[in-house]
Amino acid sequence: MNKIQSVRGMNDLLPDQSPRWQRVESVVAGILARYGYEEMRFPLLESTALFSRCIGEVTDIVEKEMYSFEDRNGDSLTLRPEGTAGCVRAAIQGGLLDRPQRLWYQGPMFRHERPQKGRLRQFHQFGVETFGMEGPDVDAELLAISAAIWRELGLASSVRLQINSLGSAEGRRQHRQQLVEYFSQHADQLDDDSRRRLHTNPLRILDSKNPALQELIGSAPRLADFLDEEARTHFAGLCELLDGLGIEYQVNPRLVRGLDYYSKTVFEWVTDDLGAQGTVCGGGRYDALVAQLGGPETTACGFGLGIERLILLVETINPGFFADLPQVDVYLLGVPQATVHNMQLADRIRRELPALRVVCHCGGGSFKSQFKRADRSGAIWALVCGETELASHQWGVKDLRGETEQRSLDEAEIIALLRSR
Repeated sequence: MNKIQSVRGMNDLLPDQSPRWQRVESVVAGILARYGYEEMRFPLLESTALFSRCIGEVTDIVEKEMYSFEDRNGDSLTLRPEGTAGCVRAAIQGGLLDRPQRLWYQGPMFRHERPQKGRLRQFHQFGVETFGMEGPDVDAELLAISAAIWRELGLASSVRLQINSLGSAEGRRQHRQQLVEYFSQHADQLDDDSRRRLHTNPLRILDSKNPALQELIGSAPRLADFLDEEARTHFAGLCELLDGLGIEYQVNPRLVRGLDYYSKTVFEWVTDDLGAQGTVCGGGRYDALVAQLGGPETTACGFGLGIERLILLVETINPGFFADLPQVDVYLLGVPQATVHNMQLADRIRRELPALRVVCHCGGGSFKSQFKRADRSGAIWALVCGETELASHQWGVKDLRGETEQRSLDEAEIIALLRSR
């Protein structure tokens, strides 16, 4: 019989990897808490129409990459390919938009792409979304949060910020018209993807990574020439704030992002240390999306941060960040008659010294095999309860990582020893 394997591009996270994720996630969550952001959670499954309306019918995500299906009632449902749409839907439905909001979430997203390093079909993201704040100050705050994440993870020298403004809907309409005329004149030079996008989403041609198109794209009409006064003022205000915060950036006029709902500010944090998957974090402003989904007129701005790529980057640039990951501190073992005795002591240690990780041996076996498992667990201390120790209400205390001689201590002495260390 053939073994059942995981779905391609949907990877397991094994016990030796989980502590790395937990450490990175705790850093990001801690920074967001310090900035006053609140966590929210919403379903993996949403109505397909939510993403079609938010992301855009002619984007690659909607056309090619979504995992969609009909349920037993005939409703079309989709595994979320990104988080902003679901967050906006939940904020509207939950009545959160009568006041400014600073929100964050994390979890799996799903896209049917070709799996490669740092790019999976089930991938994980932190999402950060703000509502009800229209000035460039909140855009700058989001970039300050992401800069704080890089600093705490030791990545500040490995990532760089690119920003752009997409302006207003009217400015983009005029720019789009000019792009269609320009690229139509050079249609014979376009690749298949760009020809397909020419009359549906020509702005995405500017984001093409095809080397053969770069000269053509470089001479295309610039969106910056179509910005209205409000967009120019907003973008200038953002740049001024970033300068004041000491956050370095590069204005990239080709930066458009891959989702239709963005307006005004867009940004990406990119790196050269992950090969082709250079974007680690990206986002921007989406002031029209809430009303588009039936909510009140509400300004909004946010970003998504890929956890897989973030961990890959930490492993590449700052592997020492994972050098002292939590491990077992105390391992209790002994004769079968000592099982309850060991469990009672283990529970007391956990109550009085909650920072320690304590494991009681289960499954029997010789002392030799029990010590092997204690050693493999990474434990610092072994507490051994044989027949002699059981009779005297003591344990043999063995330092598994040092040269201290084994000694016999009672329960209170063990607690005192562990507390002192």
